[in-house]
Amino acid sequence: MLFRHIPFLKAVFIHSLTAFGGPQAHFGMMLKTFARRRHYVTEQELIEYNAFCQLLPGASSTQTLTLIGYKRGGVILAVLTLIIWILPASILMGLLSFLLHYIDKRALNIDVFKFIPPMAVGFLVYATVLAFQISIKNTITWIIMIVGAISTYLLFKQPWIFPLLIILGGLTTNLSRKRIPQIEQKPKKIKWWNFWLFGIIFIAAGLFSEIAKNFEWTTRSPINLFENTYRMGSLVFGGGQVLMPMMYEQFSVRPNAIRKKDSAVLEIDKDDMYTGMGIVRAMPGPVFAIGSFAGGMALKDYGKNPKERVAMQILGCLIGTIAIFLPSALLVLFFFPIWHNLKKYAVIYRSLEGINSVVVGIMVAATFYLMKDISLLDVKVGSLLNATVIAATFTLLQYTKIPPPLIVIGCLLLGYFF
Repeated sequence: MLFRHIPFLKAVFIHSLTAFGGPQAHFGMMLKTFARRRHYVTEQELIEYNAFCQLLPGASSTQTLTLIGYKRGGVILAVLTLIIWILPASILMGLLSFLLHYIDKRALNIDVFKFIPPMAVGFLVYATVLAFQISIKNTITWIIMIVGAISTYLLFKQPWIFPLLIILGGLTTNLSRKRIPQIEQKPKKIKWWNFWLFGIIFIAAGLFSEIAKNFEWTTRSPINLFENTYRMGSLVFGGGQVLMPMMYEQFSVRPNAIRKKDSAVLEIDKDDMYTGMGIVRAMPGPVFAIGSFAGGMALKDYGKNPKERVAMQILGCLIGTIAIFLPSALLVLFFFPIWHNLKKYAVIYRSLEGINSVVVGIMVAATFYLMKDISLLDVKVGSLLNATVIAATFTLLQYTKIPPPLIVIGCLLLGYFF
């Protein structure tokens, strides 16, 4: 049965190697690749998946792509999709934890990536225009979009703003019940197994971590690392831009405050953490791959000899990768069937109109928020090139059949030569 999904998995793999620019750009690429070019999902479905994932903690672009796999072939294909998507970025970031001290840090600021930010804006503009055409149809959706855009732009760094706006948008379009009356529906059976699994792992990780610390187990470091990373993956709203400050606080700031009480606390040098946070933004794939880097760096000095230390560092990379992505997968695969069943109720169907409008507003705000860090208005060649890259990316996506990977390669070559 899986052989017929090989073209889909191949598309996921190519996406994982070319999806630069963070979750905002990832969504634009998914619209182009999986909805418009290959028709694995409809544009409306993909917008709804993205809106649904914004309500959950974890890696939203990873969850959205996992849902495309789930829709195509159930849980098994969803898991394969997840693994193929996260593997390239996680391997690269894990390798960085080994190579960091052998690399001249001045060489990390390679200009080849200089046009990736404006390219990401171009992808986001494309996705915003497409979502606008689908979701903004009347006065109330216009109002919700504008309020959502302004609120998101002003409070972009606050992780609670995204789920709050989505809930308020859904409530707003439920104020009128005349357009979509309720039809009698039979309640659906809910499968609780993966939600229980998420909760059991969360509680067990916390208990074992505390016991290992109090009784000073020799294996406490990997256990503590799993608990720390799994907890952050379970509780973070707002994506990688929120996760990275949490990791910085956990592994680089907090150890200084508690070292007297706990001399074996996991610690990553501040400069090393800053470097990893910068490099992950230039990598293709999910920003949550920072977990692979953090895991490797946290355990790199454990072991009695060089071989043991290498083994522990590899173990740290594996723990960081699994623990940071596992909560996202368990939550999205538990809640999505419930969401899919609830969509048959008029109250949810009415909410979708407001939710999709909020998502468009968030995308508009994200576009302007990303643009403020890109030189566009200066009378310089660099500013002109940035503006040209944004316009060219949007134009190629909107009016040609050129696949996104070629656009990414073109921007990398442009950075190399200019």
